[in-house]
Amino acid sequence: MKFGLEINDFNWQGGEAAMGRQLADIGRRAEEAGFDSIWVWDHFVQLRKWEDPLLEGWLMLAYLAGATERVKLGTLVTGVTYRYPAVLVKQATTLDVLSGGRAYLGIGAAWNEREHHAFGAPFPPLRERFQMLEDALQIAHRAWRGERGAFEGKQVQLTEQIDVPAPVSKPHPPILIGGGGEKKTLKLVAKYGDATHCGSGPENFRHKMEVLRAHCEEVGRDFEEIERCTSLDVSPPGRRPGMADPGLLVERVGELEEAGAQALFFALPDAADSDSIERFGRGVISQAG
Repeated sequence: MKFGLEINDFNWQGGEAAMGRQLADIGRRAEEAGFDSIWVWDHFVQLRKWEDPLLEGWLMLAYLAGATERVKLGTLVTGVTYRYPAVLVKQATTLDVLSGGRAYLGIGAAWNEREHHAFGAPFPPLRERFQMLEDALQIAHRAWRGERGAFEGKQVQLTEQIDVPAPVSKPHPPILIGGGGEKKTLKLVAKYGDATHCGSGPENFRHKMEVLRAHCEEVGRDFEEIERCTSLDVSPPGRRPGMADPGLLVERVGELEEAGAQALFFALPDAADSDSIERFGRGVISQAG
């Protein structure tokens, strides 16, 4: 089992002036605790409370790349509507080069209409967003194969494809597609993805993987090529604030592993201002990893 740390809360002591130091510390501490990856939201506002702080996702990953040496780095996930798809692929390539081959391209169809309008980003209908997502996935594969020709997608057109330098990761940075939609999203995972992130709880996750397996069979893809990821809530029973007993978390990890999960992502309470990362490493990663 692989373990990912999800960073999505920035109400840290010291305010804005301390955020850079604290973010770097979190990255280094996560590596030392045994986490395999670090994931950040790619939103422009804090979804829990809009007035609360939230740093921009891809800049955070670039900063973490310089502060860490081993962990993989990705967004959970970038909405395809936030940036021109070829520009997004260029960002992922750049992160992979600067991190020495540690980037994921986490991507999805986007959903937060209010956020789009607040920042002046187009928010087309769902059908068009999925077309744009498939265009972006094709552009990524083309770029990382070294193709240079024009591209004519359903929503995106390129006169030529340019992505130099090439990624360090071979054959390319893994593409994680977020979401569990059974008709569209999981079919795109089967066709283009290297990883999936979906599901909530063992039974739901097991069902989603059965759907993904069927899509893989339909398109002629080996299901085992796809890394299977989900998130796990660390709250104590009753969803009280804090972190559940490590023994209970190890049990939850085992249930999801039995359901087919290969990687789990965790948002730990007070990651910057407590020893929750270290306690999780000692109590869960060392026991369940």
